Amino acid sequence: MNPKNIQFNPLKYPVYVSAKPAGAACNLRCSYCYYLEKEGYHTAGTPTRMSDELLEKFTEQYVHAQPGQQALFTWHGGEPLLLGIDYFRKVLRYQQPYRRNRQIENVLQTNGTLLNDEWCRFFKENNFLIGLSLDGPEHCHDRYRTNIGGRGSFAQSMHGLELLQKHGVDYNILSVVNDYTVQFPTEVYRFFKSTGSKYIQFSPVVERVDPSSGSLKAGDSFDGKRTEWSVPALEYGRFLNEIFDEWVRKDVGETYVITFDATLAGYVGTAPGVCLYADTCGHAAALDLNGDLYACDHYVFPEHLLGNIRNKTITEMMLSDQQIQFGNDKRDRLTEACQKCTYLPLCNGECPKNRIQHVQGEIYPQNYLCPGLKLYFRHTEPYMRLMAEEIANKRPPATIMQLLARPEKNS
Repeated sequence: MNPKNIQFNPLKYPVYVSAKPAGAACNLRCSYCYYLEKEGYHTAGTPTRMSDELLEKFTEQYVHAQPGQQALFTWHGGEPLLLGIDYFRKVLRYQQPYRRNRQIENVLQTNGTLLNDEWCRFFKENNFLIGLSLDGPEHCHDRYRTNIGGRGSFAQSMHGLELLQKHGVDYNILSVVNDYTVQFPTEVYRFFKSTGSKYIQFSPVVERVDPSSGSLKAGDSFDGKRTEWSVPALEYGRFLNEIFDEWVRKDVGETYVITFDATLAGYVGTAPGVCLYADTCGHAAALDLNGDLYACDHYVFPEHLLGNIRNKTITEMMLSDQQIQFGNDKRDRLTEACQKCTYLPLCNGECPKNRIQHVQGEIYPQNYLCPGLKLYFRHTEPYMRLMAEEIANKRPPATIMQLLARPEKNS
């Protein structure tokens, strides 16, 4: 390692970069994919890929951008498995020089359809954590997650899940909640439990179409029409509540739903663990295959380009005035209604990409999901407070299941 390449890093928090070495190239055509409109990515033949030079440069910069000893690499897409297993062997070779004094970990997000025994052995041997995109039982998953020919991908994704389990690979489930799956909360949740999956993240679809171009758009610069697959706000709250009612009585400490964990963290005064509910953001950027670094995975648009790792370091870009303002805007551009809301410490306005609801008298747009989130926070509050009390008394939150199972005394 060349000493002149060592970067001074005053960052307080870890830096996270979602790297897209295959860009948006994918073997599926999910209707709600917010990368489908990227021009030039879905061409015939071998997918484009991040060059060896950029991959090595990214590895060095990313490790040096961390304020601590851990570097968590996140490989995303598109579908990163299209790059082939040798590409990720190369990833490990580039990481190897830093393993002497760093904790290097890898997370990879996949739709699971290309998984085979070789991939799973590789992931197990090298301690990869796999994020598997699976939306629920077949009728839910195949509603929008189709291949290029328009056929559902459920069978292939389930085969991938079975292979991950066969080889003992650690994995999490990423389940997109859309206008269809939101109608089946209990069925979706019980399906995941039936597969033996323990870690679940529900991700609501909120997308708008720019009427001037017909393309998907992030930000709050215009009033756009929502896509047909966007989840209705109140229905999303009801979806969470119905799942919570089963989880809090049967599965606390056994099944981990990220939204519930983040909410409980708010009640006990610890960090939520996900950027959605943090007071500020800006610590999680996205790297395109050409070396361009963007403010966030949901803001891969020209106005949020921070620069390119060929001529700027990741540390430099993450500490730029542009990125700091981007992160602070989450806190500083709340509506007055948000600032007065009882649940602000739990929600913090949720993700800025969902702040698209223009309200009369407000300077900034309101989060589209706000009605559903309030419904969820109101419903879960007594249970969350009880679990927080158990934690304060050094008892596991899972004791709530025993408390709820007790018969009520006659008055």
